[in-house]
Amino acid sequence: MKLHEYQSKELLSRFGVPVPAGDVTTDPSEVKAIADKLGGKVVVKAQVLMGGRGKAGGVKLFDNSEDAAVFAKELIGKRLVSIQNPTGMIVERILVAELVDIAKEFYVAILLDRNIQKSIVMISAEGGMEIEEVAEHNPGAIVKLAIDPAYGLCDYELRKAVADANIPKEARNQMVAMIKNLVKAYEAADAEMVEINPCALTPEGKLIAADAKVSIDDNSLFRHKDYMATSSESAEDPIEAEANKRGIAYVKLGGEIGIIGNGAGLVMQSLDEITAAGGTPANFLDVGGGAKEDRVRSCVEIIMMDPNVKGLFINIFGGITRVDEVAKGVLAALEQANVTVPVVARIEGTAVEEGRKILAGSRIVPAATVREGAKMIVELALK
Repeated sequence: MKLHEYQSKELLSRFGVPVPAGDVTTDPSEVKAIADKLGGKVVVKAQVLMGGRGKAGGVKLFDNSEDAAVFAKELIGKRLVSIQNPTGMIVERILVAELVDIAKEFYVAILLDRNIQKSIVMISAEGGMEIEEVAEHNPGAIVKLAIDPAYGLCDYELRKAVADANIPKEARNQMVAMIKNLVKAYEAADAEMVEINPCALTPEGKLIAADAKVSIDDNSLFRHKDYMATSSESAEDPIEAEANKRGIAYVKLGGEIGIIGNGAGLVMQSLDEITAAGGTPANFLDVGGGAKEDRVRSCVEIIMMDPNVKGLFINIFGGITRVDEVAKGVLAALEQANVTVPVVARIEGTAVEEGRKILAGSRIVPAATVREGAKMIVELALK
């Protein structure tokens, strides 16, 4: 789950990481007072969880509070659209922060490396640009240091990594101290990533986290109730955001065959079979164990929010989930959501005979196996 920039900076500040002074607001009439308090020279940033907000017009620098207030009035309520998010997101709050005079820009991050099953520190003297571009054009500019899960970071290793990353000598002690504090924040927040880009060195020689991104493990939210409200906003795609609000495990994949299954493994099998049959999956959706009629109906509604969906494949093996409940939910959803695309269902397990009776005579096409169902829905949807 992604945090907003203002939340990320608040978190890092609590652990001693220097961040620009600022305040967040949903009211444009408050912007002038905030900017005046910060000396007039400020940056106004849209607080939306999407990539490319700067290029989309959601970030702007100002020399005076009056112009900042005018821009804020235009920005709040505006839909920002970017290459990363063509659907766009509505700006509901903005961050007004002091303008940082930057002499040099660095990159630093703490993130989980699943390949080595450890968290790592990433450092680069080439900050201010996408780290993917640095990795592609100058991979040697990025230094990685694994964090020992038992003993943490050793000072000598960290100092060597900072030096190997070509961080200027005058900033190395500050960088070492900042990374130590970032690791503390990362661990305390159950984070999967903490990224500072740019990590700015001012002309006065002060190191500061000019921008910050934090993503925390969804499974740890019960320990971080302050962020529960942000969870529903975390998805950049509006359909994923709506699914999040409804507590549905949904990931948009961009294809044309909608998929519902119960259990991650069964859904993954469905994705593979759809692909093997010549189709492209529109989504990953796990209805969950013990799903009742209303939840199944909600899942169908979520899938049909995607205008690219040309067919729906339902793959259910009833253990905890009763097949007859799934059947009732699907029929109710088809009626209420006015689903017009072809629907193929493969159902097996608990109460399967009752489920088949419920679906008998409906427009849902039955399939005996997953592979058969995948071939049928691809043929029906793409013919």
